[in-house]
Amino acid sequence: MIPAVAFIGHHESGKTRVVVEITKRLTDRGYRVGTVKHAPDLGEVDAPGTDSALHLEAGAVRTLLRGETTSALYFEHGEPDDLAAEIDSLFLGCDLVVIEGYKRGPWPKIEVFRRGRDLRREPLAGEIDVLAVVTDERVALPDGVRRFGARDVERIADFVEAVIAGSEDDCASEEAVLP
Repeated sequence: MIPAVAFIGHHESGKTRVVVEITKRLTDRGYRVGTVKHAPDLGEVDAPGTDSALHLEAGAVRTLLRGETTSALYFEHGEPDDLAAEIDSLFLGCDLVVIEGYKRGPWPKIEVFRRGRDLRREPLAGEIDVLAVVTDERVALPDGVRRFGARDVERIADFVEAVIAGSEDDCASEEAVLP
């Protein structure tokens, strides 16, 4: 089973920036990293009448569009929450998968939190089980939830490595110093 870690958080909290930085760090450390981006408003991916849509309509289980340097894989999936069951086949050859979103999924979660314009917004931690929160805000977190500063990418990458190894309890537990 390929290990996966999800970075969750409110809209416009900085999830993409953190996922990109963590993916770079883990790749630099020699990991083959797959990523998933939750896109609930994406709708239909392939336009009716295109060659790839015709392949799928003909009964193909998956259709790979392969260009000169990039590819896209189209397929119909079952329930919206089937990703956990599909990770092993979709990311064969990867050492781990970093997921952006999917806060209801079964994998370990790290929240990225920023209040933004909504000053009343609070972290999801406590409402949703998370292992850590990436934030520069002063917020109360449930006991046992680690805190990392938004620019503390190396320590977050260390923590992700520990999570996928199943040893996040062995990670240094000091909290990020907030300005």
